Amino acid sequence: MNPIYNFSAGPAVLPRPVLERAQAEMLDWQGTGLSVMEMSHRGADFRAIAAQAEADLRRLLAIPAHYKVLFLQGGAHSQFAMIPLNLLRGRSQADYVDTGDWSLKAIAEAQRFAKVNVVASSAASNYTTIPALDTWQCSSQAAYLHYTSNETIRGVEFQHTPMVGEVPLVADMSSDILSRPIDIECFGLIYAGAQKNIGPAGLTLVIVREDLVGAASPETPSMFNYHNYATTESMYNTPPTYAWYIAGLVFQWLLEQGGLQAMAAQNQRKAAKLYAAIDQSGLYHNPVDPAYRSWMNIPFTLADASLEQRFLAEAAQVGLLNLKGHRALGGMRASLYNAMPEAGVDALIELMQDFADKVGG
Repeated sequence: MNPIYNFSAGPAVLPRPVLERAQAEMLDWQGTGLSVMEMSHRGADFRAIAAQAEADLRRLLAIPAHYKVLFLQGGAHSQFAMIPLNLLRGRSQADYVDTGDWSLKAIAEAQRFAKVNVVASSAASNYTTIPALDTWQCSSQAAYLHYTSNETIRGVEFQHTPMVGEVPLVADMSSDILSRPIDIECFGLIYAGAQKNIGPAGLTLVIVREDLVGAASPETPSMFNYHNYATTESMYNTPPTYAWYIAGLVFQWLLEQGGLQAMAAQNQRKAAKLYAAIDQSGLYHNPVDPAYRSWMNIPFTLADASLEQRFLAEAAQVGLLNLKGHRALGGMRASLYNAMPEAGVDALIELMQDFADKVGG
């Protein structure tokens, strides 16, 4: 039987050792006789789990002490509203970069609360590139500048942090956080839904500089106020405890792999292999500007679109699952998050080559 490789964009593949440990601890966490799912979030056992998870994340990302780490709910969609509510701090304008579908969602939500200045957009290229930084029309009146570091749907990714001066930089890193080292001090705030590179759906991570917490707009609902989580160790209400626990196991696994430098080398190698297979074939095509191709999400099409369903069926037969592209674009999409082993990428490339040979591509 072929091994199963899950290329889903999210909820996505988790490291097998993490799943095996969670399985072993499902009914009895470390001799307590309880599953983590049954623990009080205010009890000593879960607080120990939560503290270890935060400590390991801080170690992985080298998070300075003057940044708060918040474990929240609501996904990136809630953050689209929470960010302007918390970070405008008396200003009326925010800068946003438009590089695709998730940027557009963030912009639309922010427009409920602020005047949004779109400093740059790649719409004219059908979101296949990122506008050069020296063309961005940033405003000195902006409370912050928001960008999406990796557009999951179209496979466009910033390969370097855009440096924009003194305005706090806000990044949606839902699909590429923990894929490589980053300099946290370049950012005012980073947020990420967990279900791609962190853990299961239901958890949302926010890393925010302390000086940006505590000045939320007066109309901010209490559940949307960062201050309430920063002052209660993310336990203002009952947090997503089991998702938090799994995230902690993922952080431990990443440390065991050698940390984010090791993951970056592996992720770059995996992506380079797959892009090479696409580019060297007459059958497959990826439209993204090579300078901004994502390491995490690689969309591709077939020269003959009528062959796509056959390709997906043959992929499923050999255990390569969830390769269907986003419904807005069609085609295929391979998501190569940290937990996707290199053997999975090799198996996909082998299938692509065999398929091309059969259909004459």
